[in-house]
Amino acid sequence: MTNHWTDLQNSDVIMINGSNAAENHPISMKWVQVAKDRGAKVIVVDPRFTRSAAVADLYVPIRTGSDMAYYGGLFNHIFTNKLYHEDYLKTHTNASYIVKSTYSFDDGIFSGFDAEKKSYDPSQWAYEIAEEIPWDTSPTGAYAWVNKPGTPAFTPLVNKKAKKDPTLQDPNCVFQLMKKHYERYTPEVVSQITGIPQDLLIESYELYASTGQPGKAGVIMYAMGQTQHSYGSQNCRAMSVLQLLLGNIGVAGGGVDALRGESNVQGSTDMGLLFGNLPGYLNLPNATAHKNIAEYIEKETQYAGWWTNRPKYLVSMLKEWYGDYATVENDYAFDMVPKFSGKPHSHIHMFQEMETGSIEGLMLWGQNPAVGGPNCSQERRAMEKLKWMVAVDLWETETAIFWKAPGADTPAIDTEVFLLPAACHYEKQGEIANSGRWIQWRYKAVEPPGECKDDAEIISEIYLKLKELYEAEGGANPEQITKLNWDYLDDNGHIDITKVAKGINGYTIADGKALASFANLQADGSTACGVWIYTGYFANNDAPSDPAQQKTGSRDNVDKPLDEGMPAVGSYLGWSFAWPLNRRVIYNRCSCDATGKPYNEEKALVKWNGEKWLRGDVPDFGFQVVAGDVTTPTPPDKTLSFMMTNETVGKLFASGMKEGPFPEHYEPFESPVQNQLSSQQTNPAVSLVASAAETMSTPDEFPIVMTTFRLTEHWQTGGLTRNLPWLVETMPKMFVEISKELAEEQGIVSGDNVVIENKRGVITAYAMVTGRVKPMEIGGKTVHQIAAPWHWGYGSTCSIGGMANDLTPNVGDANTHIPEYKSFLVNIRKQEV
Repeated sequence: MTNHWTDLQNSDVIMINGSNAAENHPISMKWVQVAKDRGAKVIVVDPRFTRSAAVADLYVPIRTGSDMAYYGGLFNHIFTNKLYHEDYLKTHTNASYIVKSTYSFDDGIFSGFDAEKKSYDPSQWAYEIAEEIPWDTSPTGAYAWVNKPGTPAFTPLVNKKAKKDPTLQDPNCVFQLMKKHYERYTPEVVSQITGIPQDLLIESYELYASTGQPGKAGVIMYAMGQTQHSYGSQNCRAMSVLQLLLGNIGVAGGGVDALRGESNVQGSTDMGLLFGNLPGYLNLPNATAHKNIAEYIEKETQYAGWWTNRPKYLVSMLKEWYGDYATVENDYAFDMVPKFSGKPHSHIHMFQEMETGSIEGLMLWGQNPAVGGPNCSQERRAMEKLKWMVAVDLWETETAIFWKAPGADTPAIDTEVFLLPAACHYEKQGEIANSGRWIQWRYKAVEPPGECKDDAEIISEIYLKLKELYEAEGGANPEQITKLNWDYLDDNGHIDITKVAKGINGYTIADGKALASFANLQADGSTACGVWIYTGYFANNDAPSDPAQQKTGSRDNVDKPLDEGMPAVGSYLGWSFAWPLNRRVIYNRCSCDATGKPYNEEKALVKWNGEKWLRGDVPDFGFQVVAGDVTTPTPPDKTLSFMMTNETVGKLFASGMKEGPFPEHYEPFESPVQNQLSSQQTNPAVSLVASAAETMSTPDEFPIVMTTFRLTEHWQTGGLTRNLPWLVETMPKMFVEISKELAEEQGIVSGDNVVIENKRGVITAYAMVTGRVKPMEIGGKTVHQIAAPWHWGYGSTCSIGGMANDLTPNVGDANTHIPEYKSFLVNIRKQEV
């Protein structure tokens, strides 16, 4: 989330797309309503008429899986009518950068595609280079730290400056290439793909594009409806590109706001729980490409921008992990870090490997893939091949009893299952990070019941036992466990969560003092830090064990800017700590023009007054240089707009995506229609495993489009909520939403039991005949859509029901491998009595 929950009040237009915020993030709607009370307009784009749509100023029904066509049409509308924020584009984006002539696009495919490998060579999309500037590692240079004793030896990088055309007229500049790319996305074509009537399509485009006027702001609120597609990353890219075109990134009331599905999903990804990341979004090493720490630094460090500091964060993390064992002589224990073996280790791939028998054991921590995984009947079959499995959870979930699933051959399953009872969120303390990056300390309310334990206590017990066994018996690479720095215990041998917080925050090794800023982290082994982006959240050395005295525990709800003379815009800087460095709106240099003048004075986040920067928020750029006792303000022309990119500007054109530098429309893996924009039906780089290909459902047999959604009354796979009678009473049974037109065709009435099926599975549900979903005209063909929640399973004592994810395909996005839960094919019929 580039902005934060309370900032929604500053928006002029709010687009909710791929999210049902009113039901799934109800508190967010408080701030949406504040914006509406101030005159803001709300657009909801969704296949279903949700409760969010019910309070919208404009509801735009869309065929699920066609979001990219909608965005492409919006791009074309903006270019055709010159509604883009021209000053913002020229100052803060790569619109002027000139791309090499090797770039091309034809019939759905970009240049550099290898059809056999199903992958691209992104060097085909590189910029023309104007000059190359080697890092200055001299004693007074910006990169003098490279030569400090203790820093791993590596070859300093070279900053590559792209050629530019400030007029945006060069045919090979990003602006012109993008304008040409989206000319095909006409209102007529987009309407045919999405099912949105042309007049409604144009109305939504006009309303949202109005935020491209300087001084206006528009925000996009999105969730799984955008990401859970075989091109989900490109949907997210498209939202970012849209906001750059309109000048909506880095401004109050703007942004791309990811509405996280749980209260600490942001915190989990911050901690490196995504399979491709280490904590703080450092990339996981590759066993082939990164044989030592020097190779990792040289290949993963950016040549410009703030990520040039990646070596400092890597070394500091390794020092926190391995303490005194991590030295410059042993590459700071880099060899101990798990590495990619050359193939994806995603959820989808993990279960595919499990089914082949190459994985013998599985630990599941708060996970219920027997209900929540894509094609979850395949995942249950895969678990049958395991020798052992550990489930850490609050209740006996479906995964913990996968061997009792309907249709399972229980006597033939030899998997040994261990169930470790865990504590619920109000039975333990520690920080969580919400969608707006606010890290807030949460206190224990009650003790956990029975033998239930805090997650940290469980993992500590397991670690200590593993260490004991490795020390006694040895094994493969025992130092990976035995040399870990585990200084988080209290005097009784239990986890002290405040010590964990200090390790996350970072400290100087010599004196153990907590650090206030990641700018103090070093690559020479003198600092330790578990998660560099969190530095400063637990930095009060006067009260190291008291969360209430730390910024994460701060609860000052007075809204005031950092400097006098700046407006209060709902940042609430005294409430908790937002990473990085308590910054509430990231990329906020972009709220001003090249001279430092705010585009909107009334909602200014930063401002150059001719002598120094005035701060409403924490600046997301080097606003001053401190050398000893001398502080020198950085003039506007020396500041960076997007300091986390190589280009140090926002990227309309990006070479890091698996499918190409511009987002392009492709049909879902399973679609009832042909791609009307090219002969390339699906994402050419889609993440496909054998079991997905084998169970692909085709429209001749399964013509109905299905999508999944969440309810307010239930949580995820229902492992908690379906065991609470009072919540089951509010939403007791699995159901499916069916349009009145489809119900009439099939002879179905509300309350009927219906069968929903495809090649992956068969489930039953109660029919809810409703006007929330409607058939759509797509390319001259009537396409029916149905929708079902995915909270039910077979394991509850209170409520059981069909599992929607028995039907979802285990096909993934090419970049993240997130499954395509939101668009797939089925058939539906009334269940015979």
